[in-house]
Amino acid sequence: MADKSEELALDRVQVKKAVQALLAFLKTKSTPDFLLLDESQHLSLLFTLWKIPKQAQTIRIPLPHGIRTDTDEVCLFTRDEPNMTPDQTQRFYKKLLAERGVKNVTEVIPYKMLKTEYKPFEAKRRLLGNFDMFLSDDRVRRLLSSHIGKHFYERKKEPLSVNLRSKKLALDIQRTIQGTTISISKKGCCCMARVAHSGMAADEIAENIDSAVSTIVTKLRVKGPLIKIIHLKSQSSVALPIYTSNMNHLTLLEETKKQARTAMDAKKTASKQKSAKKEQKSTEKNTGAEVEEEIPQLVPIVPPSKKAKLEKQTKKGLEKAPNPTGGKKAPNPTGGKKAMRRKSRRTKKAA
Repeated sequence: MADKSEELALDRVQVKKAVQALLAFLKTKSTPDFLLLDESQHLSLLFTLWKIPKQAQTIRIPLPHGIRTDTDEVCLFTRDEPNMTPDQTQRFYKKLLAERGVKNVTEVIPYKMLKTEYKPFEAKRRLLGNFDMFLSDDRVRRLLSSHIGKHFYERKKEPLSVNLRSKKLALDIQRTIQGTTISISKKGCCCMARVAHSGMAADEIAENIDSAVSTIVTKLRVKGPLIKIIHLKSQSSVALPIYTSNMNHLTLLEETKKQARTAMDAKKTASKQKSAKKEQKSTEKNTGAEVEEEIPQLVPIVPPSKKAKLEKQTKKGLEKAPNPTGGKKAPNPTGGKKAMRRKSRRTKKAA
């Protein structure tokens, strides 16, 4: 991580020049009504990455100079305390924040109150427009996404989790409110982070920019070259480039791709070799088992003879075989003695 931060070194002189030019441009474009209201515009950093990240990531960025004024409205979502109604829970956490010295939170909404009173769509829209920032108890943060709606995420106002059981609660909330976040999507290579406002001094804006860039470079989960271009812009101005990476990053990207391909090829060859070794071992085991097994001798099976025994040897001698008809005389196929006599008479008459 340290090598990444050393590779991306901002030219602070160039950054300060860009900040001064942007502030001068905003002063020329400001109207008398704008000056009377003492309103300031957000200043943001636009990061263009070399490649699209594979995973979405949200990075918290602590800043040396706060970017929010005391007039900003902050809302805190808390969990429901046992054996307490929503109103009692609300009073309990307001008292807790006052005892801990937290003065930035203007409204406390328990989880049950959020589900009941802010269930309609219009109520959620009013809640989104009434506050500049939302905090959440870390014990109920995962339950809020299904109740607050998608507009909180589209407007970049999703609640930031805070540990309300911390001993340094005031310091933690102050850092969270005065810091900023950046959401890195896996659907594109551009992301933006708010780092200052136009009412700050040029040196303070430059320090915030330096701190934000170093934090993002160290926490960004991307292998190889990270950031291609960094722009500084306001809500109504063009983007001023404050950092451009060298073109040698293209060769580094090609080298990383080649290394990834060679690693994949090495893995494939290793897997093929392992599979071949396993097959060879299995074949050797099978052949060894066949050799060790004894081949059974084949003995011919003689079917029993179906011929009837005509004679049976006994002690007295040869005896006649039993009649197959069960003792009854077999019928004479010629018809018997009477038929023979009839035939002889017929032959005599004919003569």
